[in-house]
Amino acid sequence: MKVASLESTIRVFLLVENRLLRQALSRLCRKRDDLQIVGEAGRDSVGPGQICESQCDVVMLDFFNPEWLPCRPTHQGTRGIKVILIDMENNDQQFLEAAKAGVIGYLLKSASASEVIAAIHATSRGEAVCPPRLCSTLFQWVAQSTPRAKERAIQLPTFTPRQRQLIDLVAKGMSNKEIANQLNLSAFTVRNHLHRILKVAGVGTRREAVDLVQNECPLEAT
Repeated sequence: MKVASLESTIRVFLLVENRLLRQALSRLCRKRDDLQIVGEAGRDSVGPGQICESQCDVVMLDFFNPEWLPCRPTHQGTRGIKVILIDMENNDQQFLEAAKAGVIGYLLKSASASEVIAAIHATSRGEAVCPPRLCSTLFQWVAQSTPRAKERAIQLPTFTPRQRQLIDLVAKGMSNKEIANQLNLSAFTVRNHLHRILKVAGVGTRREAVDLVQNECPLEAT
């Protein structure tokens, strides 16, 4: 059998509370030349710092605690460690919390040996892994968390065509005097228009007003 090079070997730490599951994962990984077990433990016998010291590429867990996860940036030296969580309870809410906490691999306890190996390889490359059903759960959560375009429009200020025209000229870098000359208005009138625009928009600078218009604020009927 061909031996994998050190560069292609994925270093795996098994932080698994369930002893039988830990042993099964250990046997599975040790049969592979491209995987190297660098640590096996339950959570009470090891801390995030020790996992960092193992220089593992992937850590596998069978419990979820967002304050403990070694992928969190609060733990020095953990950047680059990919986390796979094995869900023993098929809990959708836990999946969402884990994804928000930085877990990029999520397996159900019913995952096959080939699915486990594929997940280790994928996450080591920085690819996210989860069962198809949970992908749907994640997409639904994102959709529900994102304001709809109509809802965003209701919250944004409305500008008249004239106000939009002024802001378009401001966006081109024109001064009040230049705008006044182009629109055949007095500089005083232009200044008053811009003052009202800033007040309606609830912003303090011309640049912020320009940004609001470019974000497609609705027109006000004239």
